Amino acid sequence: MSVLKSFIAGQWVGEQAAKALPSAVNGEIVAHTHDDTLDFKDAVEYGRKVGGKNLMAMDFQERALALKAMAMYLQEHKKELYALSMHTGASKGDNGIDIDGGFGTLFSYASMGRRELPSGNVLHEGPVVPLGKNNHFAGTHIMVPRGGVAVHIDAYNFPVWGMLEKFAPTFLAGMPSIVKPATSTCYVTELAVRLMQESGALPEGSLQLIIGSTGDLFEHLEEQDVVTFTGSAATARKLRNHPNIINRSIPFNAEADSLNSAILAPDVTPEHEEFDIFVKEVGREMTAKAGQKCTAIRRVMVPRDQVEAVCDKLKERLSKVTVGDPSVEGVRMGALASIDQLEDVKANIQELLKTSELVVGGDDNFKPTGEGTENGAFIEPHLLLCRNPESGCGAHDIEAFGPVATVIPYDTIEDALALSAKGRGSLVTTLTTRDPAIAGKIVPALAAYHGRLHLLNAEAAKESTGHGSPLPMLKHGGPGRAGGGEELGGIRAVHHYLQRTSIQGSPTMLAAVTGEYVRGAELIEYDVHPFRRHFEDLQINESLLTHRRTVTEADIVNFGCLSGDHFYMHFDELAARESQFGKRIAHGYFVLSAAAGLFVSPGEGPVLANYGLDTLRFIEPVAPGDTIRARLTCKRKIDQGRTSPDGHPQGVVVWDVQVHNQNDEMVASYDILTLVAKKPE
Repeated sequence: MSVLKSFIAGQWVGEQAAKALPSAVNGEIVAHTHDDTLDFKDAVEYGRKVGGKNLMAMDFQERALALKAMAMYLQEHKKELYALSMHTGASKGDNGIDIDGGFGTLFSYASMGRRELPSGNVLHEGPVVPLGKNNHFAGTHIMVPRGGVAVHIDAYNFPVWGMLEKFAPTFLAGMPSIVKPATSTCYVTELAVRLMQESGALPEGSLQLIIGSTGDLFEHLEEQDVVTFTGSAATARKLRNHPNIINRSIPFNAEADSLNSAILAPDVTPEHEEFDIFVKEVGREMTAKAGQKCTAIRRVMVPRDQVEAVCDKLKERLSKVTVGDPSVEGVRMGALASIDQLEDVKANIQELLKTSELVVGGDDNFKPTGEGTENGAFIEPHLLLCRNPESGCGAHDIEAFGPVATVIPYDTIEDALALSAKGRGSLVTTLTTRDPAIAGKIVPALAAYHGRLHLLNAEAAKESTGHGSPLPMLKHGGPGRAGGGEELGGIRAVHHYLQRTSIQGSPTMLAAVTGEYVRGAELIEYDVHPFRRHFEDLQINESLLTHRRTVTEADIVNFGCLSGDHFYMHFDELAARESQFGKRIAHGYFVLSAAAGLFVSPGEGPVLANYGLDTLRFIEPVAPGDTIRARLTCKRKIDQGRTSPDGHPQGVVVWDVQVHNQNDEMVASYDILTLVAKKPE
């Protein structure tokens, strides 16, 4: 039988068998953990010195490319992960959530990194704030890699996604990871790490794997390190209070299991499509991953007069769920992750039954489908009903981490809000309603207790990713019992692994540090137009001051006729005279177009295309007779490694544009983005 290995300090370690890890499906031994002692001091130092050095030799853009390469390699080998993951009790659909969901997270962060992060390892978090009257002294914020290691402690229910959703933003941030998966399903994580190593995209030292106990790992962590945890609230409290975590103020992010809710609004009745959508959502969340999701619906809150209808519909739906070996055709729900987990769920169901009655489940004749499943960790879906929650309801305190949910009646919207709050903080709640006014009233009150709110109606159901699906671009986490932490949320997750620092100085100094042009900084001016220079030749602060142009009434008339914009401020002399401007003014977009005419170099050159426009503001009006000129300055360069249609490499250049009038007043301000070719090889 195979012995799983830890990947520590660049070596696979593990020869002596320790704990046997049985299949959740048939009880057969899948693998053993190892009994070899790990040197965690060496692991941490290796992560900092080797992993940190190698990651810092890359920039944000290069690390994003490496994430994409890893994701593509994992995608090519997912069948291996699927086959092994079956032993955790995961069905094909469950693997879609865990394995494909993990790959999708890597792809998402690779894409976000390419779009939103700069070249280099300094992320400028503006705006720049003038701190002196004449702009000789200013301040802004930068974010830089912390220089430590990130320790990620994951739960058993998502052995692939649980690792990758933390690893992806950590890697982008230039921080090496030490991953500790939950023991019962760590054999799947180990295979995923092996594949990531085989991909060739993982710099040495950037990822280490612990199989088994963390031992004295926390003793060797320092102020620049980070710890993240997913699991029970009790374990989170224990780890958060480790003396070294407290004494060194080491950031600790927790995402804990929570008592998530689904609320059926009073405007929805069995005659409405939303009623069936609600029942389908609850049933799906009860059975996906056999209910072993931190986001699973545990409390089902419905109007009191709809209790019987909801219970009947759920009973009908759950009766059609075939439980058993995921490899058997027709099986929709697999096993819990382990026999220990099965016993824990059964015990919690008995506690819940002290304040509730059983609607579905508890069948003495229940037998899972498939050979050998009598030795597996199977349980049928259990639906409970707490008829009188005002007299006490264990579902507000007890979580059976399996296919278990409790229906709880309410009388008014205010009651539903109060019942939801009894969970003391949740990751997610679904509100099913047909009425936007109800959503507008309920959501602000619910938001104080939740990390995410899923608003479900017939329209949203057409494309909804579901109650229990954290998405890379949206925050995952919640207050109170849910751990009080945050994960994902797009580039916000990368920020968790960077150090934010405010910097003050002259605009020229700030530009040198941020790698971006700061208004007021010393300019670089050449005889050659900036649009005639290739990507690698352009310098930050390189600038062009254009010739002047006087705006005429003919300009306004011609632009209005061309664009179809005959707004009164441009054409009605009397109305314009009575406005706050006291006169007719030119179209803002004419000013924008005229400025482009001033700074664009019309001939063929390295600038390939206009890529976009950001931060546009029209600051002062431009009237007939005013004279404008523009200053174009290279603000930021992003070497994305992208290729143009002819195969030549290129990058994105962000230009700062300021348009002034004859009184040196700024009339327009914006950033223009262009694709700029590199020199041909």
